[in-house]
Parts: sequence; structure tokens; C-alpha cells
Amino acid sequence: MKKLRCAILDDYQQVALTAADWSPVLDRVEVKSINRHIDQQDELIELIADCEIVVIMRERTPFRASLLDKLPSLKLLITTGMRNASIDLEAAASKGIIVCGTGGAGNATAELTWALMLGLARHIVQEHNAIRSGQWQSTIGVDLYGKTLGVLGLGKLGSQIAKFGQAFGMNVIAWSQNLTQQRADEAGVRLAATKEELLENSDFLSIHLVLSDRTRGLIGAADLKRMRPTAFLINTSRAPIVDQAALAEALQSGWIAGAAVDVFEVEPLPKEDPYRSLPNLLTTPHIGYVSEAGYEAFYRDIVQDIETYLSGEPIRIMTK
Repeated sequence: MKKLRCAILDDYQQVALTAADWSPVLDRVEVKSINRHIDQQDELIELIADCEIVVIMRERTPFRASLLDKLPSLKLLITTGMRNASIDLEAAASKGIIVCGTGGAGNATAELTWALMLGLARHIVQEHNAIRSGQWQSTIGVDLYGKTLGVLGLGKLGSQIAKFGQAFGMNVIAWSQNLTQQRADEAGVRLAATKEELLENSDFLSIHLVLSDRTRGLIGAADLKRMRPTAFLINTSRAPIVDQAALAEALQSGWIAGAAVDVFEVEPLPKEDPYRSLPNLLTTPHIGYVSEAGYEAFYRDIVQDIETYLSGEPIRIMTK
């Protein structure tokens, strides 16, 4: 029996085939892993045009209608997680392509967020580099205890960050368009009446919203100017929630003291991007979800999705 072909895209760390047990499907599926990002559509098509199954990691490679049109063999598209704004679900459905997702492990992004906050507050990267260059004690750290942590979005991740803040003795306030007093009370945080109140009172602002038409550009130049010049912003959610040009200007002009981001409008971040050289910007390459537990959950469910597809049983289809 001829095997189906499966391509795993953007396997940067080359762990896709070892993070889970693929043996249940290897007798029927030939799997290849691609460990580099391919941003040229023609090259991508050449590599996966003969594949019936394609596995993508989050939103690393968009699957728009123009790409789906060129993949006549594609029958099953699996994304890690159950939300991927870079897939044209309507176009996929019109071509009979099944799009499904996976579960995940829920702590990694919150933990990275806190690592970034501590990294900003204590100038970890600067001090590390200073030691490497022969210096000793070149900065003064900012205390978290007694400071105000503003949480923009009090969902699953935002609630975790609120708990971290409380454990560090911070005053925690939160706001989002749909946040209620009851939800704030349940989390033990103070509800800010407006976005402006949240921004003006936060020493550290951490963003935890889903990207949508309503949240895109939610934090613009005027909002950044409302923040304290000693304040820090952390974004491990989605880059377009914050106006990227405005954030660069805020950092260059001293509207805020610094920022840490794990997400960018273009990923991987272009070599010439100014975000690579801003001295008061701490960056990580979208690794909030990149952890052992997270990858194990992703790839375990990917194998299960393929098994379900091969068996002809109903599969969990992703919808908007």
C-alpha cells in the first residue's frame, strides 16, 4: 500500500519526530521534517506539493488561499493549538481540506512572561554581557515588591500572571473590554475602570489578549504616552495588539523605560529590523509556548489527529 506523505514545517529545534511516538502511523504515512523557515511560496510549494498531510507550528507559516490553491494533494492540515489566525479556513473548507488542531500545556507562556519581567527589572542581559566583557555591577535593579502590575486581559494567561504578581507582593490591576467586576474579584485583583486608568497606574504592563479586529492596535502612541516614564511593557500575546512603530518611538524617546516582547509582526524577525538594536528592548524569538511539556502535548495530539483521519472516524475540525 502506498504511504501518504506528511510534511512537518518549521521544526526549528528538530524535535518533532522525537517529541512523540509516531509508530502508530509510520506504517501508513511517510513523514519528513523541515527545520528551517521557508518564506518563499514557490519554494514551499515545491517541497510540499505532493503531501496529503501538512503539520504547521502555530502561525509560523501562513496558509492563505493563494497557497492552498497550489496544493491539490493536501487533504489534512494540522496546526498546533486550537487557534491559528494565519489559516484561511474558508478557503480550506471550499477545497475539502480538513483543518484540525491540538491541545497544549498551559504554563509555559506565563512563565516566560515572568522571566521577561524579571529580566527587565534586574537588567539581566546587560549584567551578563557586562561580566563577559570584564565589568562588574553596571546597573541598578527595579524592585517588584510594592509596584503595580497592570494586566491587560484577565483570561487564563492573564490570571496566571496576576497570581505571580501577588506572590511577589505587587498590587495587581486589570482591564479589558469585557472584564467584569465579578471576574476581577474572583482573581483577587482591582478592576481598572478604563484602559487609560490601567496605563497611567501600571509600573509593569503585561498584555494577554487574543488578536482580533477589536484588539489590533489597541495600544497606540497616545496610550504609550499615558504610561509612566519609569514603566515597562511586556507583550507575549500578539505583536499587532501594540502599534509597533509607536512602541519603537516610545523606547527611543523615553516615553517608557523599557519593554520586553516575544512576538513580532514578521517572524522570523528580519535582520534589519530596528527591534534588533533598541537598547531598552528585551527580545525573545516567540518561545512563549516552546517548552518540553508544550511540544510533547502538541505532537502527541498531532499523531492522534493523523490516526483519527486514517481510521475515517470524525475528527475535531477547527472553526473560527
